[in-house]
Order: sequence, then structure tokens, then C-alpha cells
Amino acid sequence: MPGSFHSSANDTSSTYKLGDFCIDEYRPIRVVVIGAGFSGITAGIRFPQKIPKVDLTIYEKSAGAGGTWFNNRYPGLACDIPAHCYQLTFEEKRDWSAFYAPGSEIREYLQGIVDKYKLMRYIKLRHEMVQAKYDEPSGKWHLRVRRPNPETGVLEEIEDVADVLVTAFGSLTRWRLPDIEGINDYKGQLHHSAGFDPLDKTWQEVADAWSDKKVGVIGVGSSALQLVPALQPRVSKLVNYVRGQTWLAVPFAANTFANLLGRDPGAAEDFTFTEEERERFRTDPEFYKKFRYTLETEINSLHSSTLQGTPMQEMGRELFRKNMEKKLAKKPEILKTLLPDFPVACRRLTPGPGYLEALCEDNVDFVSTPIKRFTEKGIELADGTQHDLDVVFCATGYDTSFQMPFDIIGRNGVKLNDKWNPHPVHYLSVCVEDFPNMFMSLGPNSGVGSGSLLALIEFEILYACQAVAKMQRERLKSMEIKAEAQRDYDQYLENYFPKSVYAAKCRSWYKAGKEEGRIVGLWPGSTLHALKSLEHPRWEDYNYEPLDPVENRMYWLGDGQTYAEKTLTGDRAWYLAEEYIDRPPDSSEFLSSAAK
Repeated sequence: MPGSFHSSANDTSSTYKLGDFCIDEYRPIRVVVIGAGFSGITAGIRFPQKIPKVDLTIYEKSAGAGGTWFNNRYPGLACDIPAHCYQLTFEEKRDWSAFYAPGSEIREYLQGIVDKYKLMRYIKLRHEMVQAKYDEPSGKWHLRVRRPNPETGVLEEIEDVADVLVTAFGSLTRWRLPDIEGINDYKGQLHHSAGFDPLDKTWQEVADAWSDKKVGVIGVGSSALQLVPALQPRVSKLVNYVRGQTWLAVPFAANTFANLLGRDPGAAEDFTFTEEERERFRTDPEFYKKFRYTLETEINSLHSSTLQGTPMQEMGRELFRKNMEKKLAKKPEILKTLLPDFPVACRRLTPGPGYLEALCEDNVDFVSTPIKRFTEKGIELADGTQHDLDVVFCATGYDTSFQMPFDIIGRNGVKLNDKWNPHPVHYLSVCVEDFPNMFMSLGPNSGVGSGSLLALIEFEILYACQAVAKMQRERLKSMEIKAEAQRDYDQYLENYFPKSVYAAKCRSWYKAGKEEGRIVGLWPGSTLHALKSLEHPRWEDYNYEPLDPVENRMYWLGDGQTYAEKTLTGDRAWYLAEEYIDRPPDSSEFLSSAAK
């Protein structure tokens, strides 16, 4: 009858006891983030914003925050996509000095965010993760961290424990010198681009001492394309050693850039903002918003160029070929060596402003003969030619195998490096089976071939925040992706890439430095596709363990009240606050929307 409860054979109401807590009387939860680059900085903002009673620590092995932008200082370092598309959605910078911002400005931008949100209360610098091991009985991560002793400076290991572990260190962090015979015999200045340290000087001040020097640059990737034009006017002789081929893009959105600024089309490749333009960005919010939104829309419209045989791919190939041909007219023999036979974007595509022009200067040699070995004085080629060099930069990339420099050990003693051999497996780039309560930003397949990388970073961090909020709200000890969910995602990933240009034969960090093989660096789809995939988590794809020893999945409902009601404090009509009200459009807008 209405209003009555009926017992049944499996009724456990006589043994079940309500929790002695309110539904929103959240338990403290400890989150440890590894890395303080863009991902870690975003985590430092979002976790305290989204998770009540969070105890957050961000371990960073370097001496400053900023990740790759703190550590990289090489000559010519700059962003190779428009600066206005390389900033967090909620943190605008209105005074970029150039369309492709120099590395020093990006470093300052990140430090400004750290200062604004007072993130140093969470960030521990010069703290390097040694081991992360999951403890199944407690559902916690046990961590070992190496740091200098605060008083003596001597390295020591400390221990920490976390409910949730977030890896936020990306793939372009572990650089390595090339395996070339005799490299340790070379007596000149030897630098890896990622390891160049100007100490207390700018790179320009260091390069001022090289005006009478012969300098070699090994490589033709993104770093080399910036090093060569930066060094060329500052040195006596520059030799660029190039093993492979690469496409040089027409600078992204250059014509749009010129049109938005009201410039003559002939100035489309002058990428420095005038003081008047910078002042307009600072003082005209609508102009700034339109400029940023238009550029972001344009870079998010390039996805079809990454698919084999599309009109946009073929158009790009012809456009870039003509551009390279025009700029190398003075030294057409370079074009024959440099122009690829693989599709545009098979390797990471960059505009490389000034690179082709620098190759045509009289003090630059382009050498495609393979390097045989280093000598004490320089480099010997395979044909026996000797080059004496005072300074050599190895722009030879990173270890992108996703084999970690420290052990991450999950359930049943499974090591992540073993799990990811011969290649990484994961779910949506954010988590891995056998590794409960662990989430990733910039993990495997998190890069983008077109579109906004920073938007993807933000959504990956917000995904982790939603997971932690679920753990806290529903009193979960652990959550772990199901094996079948990871398997199904892997099947999707394997079937996506064959239709893309990334599957063509070319050596790329997308394939962990190989010419052929599994794509481990890029999201299997567009950037907008990634954002839609991560926006609303599929919680049914996870297995869960309860925090409390109670065999009732609804135990988290507590004692039937909220904390504000129990204590008669706080907001007890919060659903009327403006941010909670979902206002429908007026009748005409509603009918128009429904018709679509």
C-alpha cells in the first residue's frame, strides 16, 4: 500500500547502518602531481578550485616552474604556432611581442601564472621522482622523491603517500645526444639544443662571443629550424648537417594575421607586433577577442590536411613545395635534398620562419653527406671530408619511447615500463589498466597534429579533477579502467591511424623516432574530437573499490542531509545562485534552436 515499505527475502535493512556523515562532508584527499610545466601548473589551479579539502603537492625536478619552457634556452627558441593560440583559455596575455613568441616570453607568462595563483605553496622545486608504487590494501600511492637537503644541500630521498597520482611531465623532456662515434673526443663546445644553458646570460649575449666562430647544427627538426636562422647572422660560418627531409610550411595563418591587423599582404611574414598593435591588444578587448578567436578557429580547421589524399593535403603539398622552391632559388640543390616524398605533416610540421632564407646566405653550408664521426676539432663525413668547428649544436630530439626514467609500479607489481613495452597502451591517453588512481596529462597519444595543444591539456586535467571528485563524493578507495575498455580504445586507435598521413614512411617522434610503426605521440583524431571525448567521462568504463567496509553501494549518501543543514551554516539556497541556474532562451530563440 502507498507509504509502506515491504521487506523481502534479501532485505538487509536490519543490518545496514547509515553513515555518520553528510553527503557533502567530504574526506580530505591527497593528490600528488609530477611535473610543473603547463600541465602541472594547470593542475595547481584546477584541483584546489574543483576539489574541496584537497591536499596538493606538485613535484618538479628542475629549479623552476615551466617544464620544457623553463629548461630550454637555446638560440632562437620560440613557439612555432601563433602565440595567441598557445595560452590557457582562462589566462590571456595581451602583450606578446611577436606572432611566434620567443621562449623567454612564454617562460615569463608561465611564471606570471604561478605567481598570480600563488602556486609555489604547492610546487616543490628540485624534487625528482624516484619511484611510485601502488599499495593495494590501502589504495594509496607510496612515493620516493630525491631532493637536496634543505640545510646541507646533500641529495637525500624522502617518502610521501598520495590517494591520487597525476603524471604531468610530457614526452619532450628527456633529451639525448646522438650516438655518433667520437663524440666524447670533441674538444669544442658541444651542446644539445635542450641542454644549452646560458647561465646568467641571454642566448644572444652568449652568441655575441661567436662572431668569429664556425658553428655546426645537426638536425632538421623544429629546434634546428630555429637555431639556424638565429645563429646565422651572429657567426662566421654555420654548417647545417641534415640527414632527412622535411616540409617547411607556409607560416600558419599568416594572411589571416595580416588581414586582422590591417597590414599590407606583403608584410604577412613580418611576425613582430608593432607597439601600436600591442597597445591595441591591451586596450581593445573586443579586437583582442576577435583576433584570438579567429586564429583559434583557423588552426582548428586544418584536420583534413592530416588525412591521406584529401584536397587540403594535396593543396598543402603543392603550396609548400612552391614556397620552398621560391625561397631556395639561390641554392636550388638544397631543395632536391630537403623536399620530402612523404605527405605533409607525416613529420611534425613547422613554418620555420627564416630557416630557408638562412640556408641561402653565403656563410651557411647545407650538408647532407652522412656524418661518420666526431674528431677532436670537429666532424668527419662519410666521404672523408673534415670540418673544423668551434661549436656544435645537436638538435637531435628526445627519447619519445615513453619508457620512464623511474619505476611506476601498479597493481600486482606490474611496472609501467613493462606494460608499455613494445609500445604504450592506455585509455584515452589519461589512464592505464593495473594503475588505479593514476591519471595522465600529455601521456601517450596526447600530442596534436593540428589545433590547440593547450586546450587538450586543460581537458585532460579537468578529466582527472572529475575523477577525483567522484572518488571523494562517492567514498571510493580506488578506480581503475577496465581491461575491456582499454582494449576497445586500443582497437579504435590502431584502426584510425592507417588513414592518416602519420602512417606514411618518415622518421618522426610521433613513432618514437622510427620510420615506421605504431603512432605513440598523437591523439587519434582532431583536437576538437579529443575535447569532446574527454568532456564527459564514461564512468561505466571503470572498476571501483569502496573506501568503507560496507556492502552497500549507496553508503556515500550518508545520513540524509547536507553539511550546511546539519550545522545551519553556509548557503542553503545555493541552487538559486546565478552560476547554477540554467536559463533557457526566450521563446523565439528556443523555437529557432529546436528547429535545428
